[in-house]
Amino acid sequence: MTLALSIGILVAGAVYLMLQRGLVRVVLGFVLLGHAANLTLIAAGVTATRNIPFIGLGDPDATADPLPQAFVLTSIVISFSITIYMLTLAATSRDDDTEEDR
Repeated sequence: MTLALSIGILVAGAVYLMLQRGLVRVVLGFVLLGHAANLTLIAAGVTATRNIPFIGLGDPDATADPLPQAFVLTSIVISFSITIYMLTLAATSRDDDTEEDR
């Protein structure tokens, strides 16, 4: 229940920030959405009730699936690179997107 509530709060904050006008706020919204996606992938792996995912240690039926953990690691790398790219675009843009054109 706590994990689902945390994911819901992160998604709500991400949607709120992505609907703002400033580009840095949009980037922060994407960061929050990436964290929510990572928590969702970890929750899908059900690692809390299973043993560590090492071969040869314990019962194979009770070990956790390492695939969601690998997906989260890949997702962290991809979201970090996209965040750096979008922040670079925000820093090098010449127009100030917080003011209206006259």
